[in-house]
Amino acid sequence: MFGDRRERRQANRAFEHGEGVTRYRMRQKLFAIGDDYWIDDESGDHVYKVDGKALRMRKTFYIEDREGHRVATVQSRPLRIKESMEIEDADGHRVAMVKKAMIDPLRERWRIEQEDGPELTVQGNVVDHEYTIERDGFKVAEVSKKWFRVRDTYGLDIGPDTDHATVLAAAIAIDSMAHPGD
Repeated sequence: MFGDRRERRQANRAFEHGEGVTRYRMRQKLFAIGDDYWIDDESGDHVYKVDGKALRMRKTFYIEDREGHRVATVQSRPLRIKESMEIEDADGHRVAMVKKAMIDPLRERWRIEQEDGPELTVQGNVVDHEYTIERDGFKVAEVSKKWFRVRDTYGLDIGPDTDHATVLAAAIAIDSMAHPGD
C-alpha cells in the first residue's frame, strides 16, 4: 500500500516537472458550434484543427490532424438523464464517454469512461480550466490557465503512454458541457 502511494507521488512529481509531457495550447470560448480553430503545440505550431458543427440536436466537434485526417469526433448525447458526450475514433468506433454527474449544487464530478482502458477521473475546477485527469491516482493530463498570459487561453499537458486524441477530445467535451453558452 505505501509503495503504491510512493510510486504515485513520484510519477505525479515527474509529470509536474514535465518529464515526457507534451503541452498543447487551447483557446477558451472558441468551442462554439460552427467555429473552426487550431490546437497548437508548445512551439506555437498547429497540430490539430477543431471543426464545430451543428447537426440536428447534437453538438458535434471534429478533430483533424494537420493534413485534414479526422482523428476523433466528439458528440453530445441528447435525451440522456445525465449530460454526456461521446468520443469516437477516426473509424467511428466509440472510444470513450465523458460524463458529468451532479453530486450537489456546488460540486460536480466528471469521468471519462474508456471502452478499452481504465476509467479516467477529473479533479479540480473545470469551469476555471484548472483541473487534472487521472488514471488510478496517476496524473495523465493537466489543464491550466497559469502557463499563459493571454486571456481566454489555457494549456493542456498530456503525459506519456496516454492517447493524446482521446484526452484532447475529452477536454473539448468537458469545456463544451461546462460552458454551454460560450
